[in-house]
Amino acid sequence: MTDLVNYQFEGKVATITMQNGKVNAMSPDHIAAINGALDQAELDQAAVVMIVGQPGIFSAGFDLKVFQADARAGIEMVKAGSTLCRRLLAFPAPVLGVCTGHSIAQGCFILLACDYRIGVDGPFLLGLNEVQIGMTMHHVGIELPRARLTPSYFQRSVNTAEMFSPQDAIAAGFLDKIVPADELMAAATAEANRLAGLNLAAYQGTKLKVRAALLKTMDDAITLDYQEQIALLG
Repeated sequence: MTDLVNYQFEGKVATITMQNGKVNAMSPDHIAAINGALDQAELDQAAVVMIVGQPGIFSAGFDLKVFQADARAGIEMVKAGSTLCRRLLAFPAPVLGVCTGHSIAQGCFILLACDYRIGVDGPFLLGLNEVQIGMTMHHVGIELPRARLTPSYFQRSVNTAEMFSPQDAIAAGFLDKIVPADELMAAATAEANRLAGLNLAAYQGTKLKVRAALLKTMDDAITLDYQEQIALLG
């Protein structure tokens, strides 16, 4: 494991804590580290995976410095981030997102790919800010929210880049539950233990049936995003 994530396995629950700087930027190395932790969780035959942020921040999204330094590297980073979300959507064990504060752009895509999301109450913002900062939303950034957000909030999130409080993020579909900061990890652990009680084979089979169409859509969107972005390089 790398310094970019902390991996712990206890009681059949694998906890992946993201720790990439102050804002948990989704850099290529950070995405690779999360995938490495997921690989280990599969080897450990984890019954549940928890993905946890740092106090005050889940993730502020992709590392913008990568886009600025090298357009091709930025394209590869987006593909890696989208592929990570696709992996989480089909992961063989339940994935619990523990939103410890702000979550923006790719941070929210990770939450949307988790099976259950517990967030911290407080003065935090969650949302998709791509249009606000001048980025046309990529296909994965449209299709994943379309599947997981409520219709009215989908339009407000994707088209107008509205940001939401934790309470409103429940109504939108970014989160399933919020609790006070001092109760967050206890609530997450309780939910992880509940999920660990599921019949894993039945869970896996049902999850893949439920998400079959979405997984196909994600595959197509990842391919189309990559093709379009490479074509723009000329």
